[in-house]
Amino acid sequence: MTTVCNLGFPRIGLRRELKKAVEAYWRGDSTAGQLHDQARALRLRHWQLQHAAGADVVPCNDFSLYDHVLDTAVLFDAIPARYRPLFDADPLRGYFSMARGWQDDGLDLPALEMTKWFDTNYHYLVPELERGQSFRLRGDKPLAEFIEARDAGARARPVLLGPVSFLLLSKCVDGSQALDLLPALLTAYAQLLAQLRDAGAQWVQLDEPCLVLDLGDAERRAYEEAYHTLADAAGPKLLLATYFGTLEHNLPWAASLPAQGLHVDLVRAPGQLDAVLGALREDCVLSLGLVDGRNIWRADLDRAVLLARSAADRLGKERLQVAPSCSMLHVPIDASLETGLATELRGWLAFAKEKLSELRVVADALNGLASANATLELARERLQQRRRSRRVHRAEVAARVEALTPDDARRKSPYAQRSALQQRRYGLPAFPTTTIGSFPQTPEVRKARAAFRAGRLDESQYVQFLEQQTAHCVQVQEQIGIDVLVHGEFERNDMVEYFGEQLEGFAFTRNGWVQSYGSRCVKPPIIYGDVSRPAPMTVRWSTYAQSLTQRPMKGMLTGPVTLLQWSFVRDDQPRADTCRQIAIALRDEVADLEAAGIGIIQVDEPALREGLPLLRKDWDAYLEWAVECFRITTSPVDDETQIHTHMCYSEFNDIIEAVAAMDADVISIETSRSRMELLDAFAQFRYPNAIGPGIYDIHSPRIPDRDEMGDLLRKATSVLAVDQIWVNPDCGLKTRGWAETTAALEAMVAAAKELRLDQAAA
Repeated sequence: MTTVCNLGFPRIGLRRELKKAVEAYWRGDSTAGQLHDQARALRLRHWQLQHAAGADVVPCNDFSLYDHVLDTAVLFDAIPARYRPLFDADPLRGYFSMARGWQDDGLDLPALEMTKWFDTNYHYLVPELERGQSFRLRGDKPLAEFIEARDAGARARPVLLGPVSFLLLSKCVDGSQALDLLPALLTAYAQLLAQLRDAGAQWVQLDEPCLVLDLGDAERRAYEEAYHTLADAAGPKLLLATYFGTLEHNLPWAASLPAQGLHVDLVRAPGQLDAVLGALREDCVLSLGLVDGRNIWRADLDRAVLLARSAADRLGKERLQVAPSCSMLHVPIDASLETGLATELRGWLAFAKEKLSELRVVADALNGLASANATLELARERLQQRRRSRRVHRAEVAARVEALTPDDARRKSPYAQRSALQQRRYGLPAFPTTTIGSFPQTPEVRKARAAFRAGRLDESQYVQFLEQQTAHCVQVQEQIGIDVLVHGEFERNDMVEYFGEQLEGFAFTRNGWVQSYGSRCVKPPIIYGDVSRPAPMTVRWSTYAQSLTQRPMKGMLTGPVTLLQWSFVRDDQPRADTCRQIAIALRDEVADLEAAGIGIIQVDEPALREGLPLLRKDWDAYLEWAVECFRITTSPVDDETQIHTHMCYSEFNDIIEAVAAMDADVISIETSRSRMELLDAFAQFRYPNAIGPGIYDIHSPRIPDRDEMGDLLRKATSVLAVDQIWVNPDCGLKTRGWAETTAALEAMVAAAKELRLDQAAA
């Protein structure tokens, strides 16, 4: 019989219970024991929920207090020396110090570098390795959580990040090759697998998402060495899990690896099924990823059953498992609670619980159970209803997209000419200082927003509160001495949700939370139909803030690619078409800001690199429309209007030409955790426009001093021209407190002023 197996489940809880428990521990309001008790209760609840929804096999060790890659590094003792004293004194604080940094008890520890998990909006901590790195088992997390699940009566399969993907996702700080460390790492993996076997684990899921990337001979040899070694370890059966794309040219040798099971993503890459069936060994189980683990739309169950039957005809039902395309870490938990949505729209949605129920229907249909027929018919009706719905398609939006011309994506003059006009207008000093946009969203701000939404605060009272917060923010920035100000964004709940709430074609959930990193959770909007802008969205707050100061005030927008990437996007048309619709709506906003006197406008695109396809052959097509959409948004302005953009942790080497093609006057990037390493791509490319390399890591509570920031700025001057460099934090300050924000920004401005004096004296 075909079974339903889940690859991974959301960790945070239906109402963000994990976030609240972790942050209570950070504040000192709970103990380590209490945190672990709350985590254990959450895991048990999730295993019960998954079985009730239809899963035969549930994952364990997919849970994490912060990040599963960090968990893997700690599990195998890949802990950089600077954190070890804290680990030895307090393992839990040591763990969190790697994620967030630590500044207390005479220790000052920056956090590990953080970057995107493939092409998702989840961020992972990058393990630091070095030549001769040793590995050993530290703790027993996978074993303990398997025993916990086993004793609770759950039929559980431990999940581990595979050894080759772990090394490929790590960073060797001394320039050595991570794959050289594979033999030592495999010894520790084999020891863990033996422990799981002895505890009764029949299968272990080894996630190897790097198998869908462009790999060379060195990576191929590493996979062959790894899985032949682990196959000889006499551990549980191994399910090799791939996702986020097609195995493509890696398939022949990947399918030959001595694992007893292979999982493939048939949502992202349905066309690979025939090739996989042809390459699969006769003794290998096939896990079919049939429902989308990354989006929230109900599946076409007829299509899923057709794919499953095609596989069953070749392999037999006993060799098949049905599963989501990937871990459901990337979707919310329960769509049935979204009673605030229109009934029609809610019927189109499937969160993690509903996706498991869909898989149950597919398995039941494959196993010949008549009970599946009624559910399949209901699924057909919902799909047809969505295709016909007037909510989805609007002729006037399609007409505006059709009317776009190449001139709509082109600034009037080259950067050099624009830059001279902008400097004449603003007269900014060398190393001009600014911030990325948001300022602390204090409990007071969140309470006021909640009170307004609940009707306990009327609109005039709420507006007055926001004006007070904005005025305070402007005053603080002036006192610190920042050159280009922001209004603080106190009216915004989230940089994507705020805009989506004011655009047609978007819908919003109440409990649709997903994890972005650590305890940072977001509630992505749902793009269900054609997008347009009924009215200005930001002009009121930008012009109000500008009226409070003589210094330039930036207008702040989230860019079209980021609005697309950080939403749950409709799957009934190409993503490029949806992005162009968003770009046109934002173009109107940019024009209105300029007309209202806002001469510096920042259009943030932190997700541009994140959207890059995993295979290089697909890059050019994506970058062409992504850059086009940014330029559609930003090109209606005059030359003296300065366009900024911000981009998060990215491998800029991969996309530097596209970044230059965006033609923003100023780009700010996150560089503090990498100690300015990310600037190398800009220097080697000879990037022509201005750059603000972040010199203050806002994801950590530690406060860098003036000297530390000054050192980073001096590193920037070694690879960039002085007139290119802006000074700013890594990202927005929304998650920080006022005291740490003020102290860090004062140090940042002092570092910039000191560097101006150094340059003047040189």
